[in-house]
Amino acid sequence: MRARGLISGEENVIAEMPKGNIKYIFLAKDASEATKKKIKSKADFYHIELSIEYTSFELSHSIGKENRMVLGITNQGFLKILKK
Repeated sequence: MRARGLISGEENVIAEMPKGNIKYIFLAKDASEATKKKIKSKADFYHIELSIEYTSFELSHSIGKENRMVLGITNQGFLKILKK
């Protein structure tokens, strides 16, 4: 099954932020400092909540893809389920 309320990849998530489509961001705690700085800055600017508690392996494994540092949640209902 595929969740349609999710966008993966740094550039994809950044592209959706100005459109107001990203409701929550998961940023890998082992991402590079440059990636962390860029994502944190954009999240602050667009007032998007951010979590930095999972590794890239955990984030990637959770969606069945490899080497993902950033996940953006786009669906409010999906976000409520994840936060339970």
